[in-house]
Amino acid sequence: MWKIWLIFDPRRVLVALFTFLFALALLIHFILLSTDRFNWIEGPRARPAPRADVISVPTTTVAGLTVTITGS
Repeated sequence: MWKIWLIFDPRRVLVALFTFLFALALLIHFILLSTDRFNWIEGPRARPAPRADVISVPTTTVAGLTVTITGS
C-alpha cells in the first residue's frame, strides 16, 4: 500500500478527495431541500384542500318515496 503514495502526491489526493466529498455533501443537501419531507428551511408546503368531484344532494325517504330536498 505504501508504494501507491510513491506514485501519487498525497497532498493532491487529499485535496481532490475533500473537494469531491464536499461537492457530494452539497448535492445531497440540495436534493433533500427540494423534497417536501426534509426541507428544514421552509418546512412542508401547504397542500390544497381535497376537492369533491361529486356533490351529493340530500334525499329523504317518505312513505316509500325518495324525495330530493332543494333549497331556493
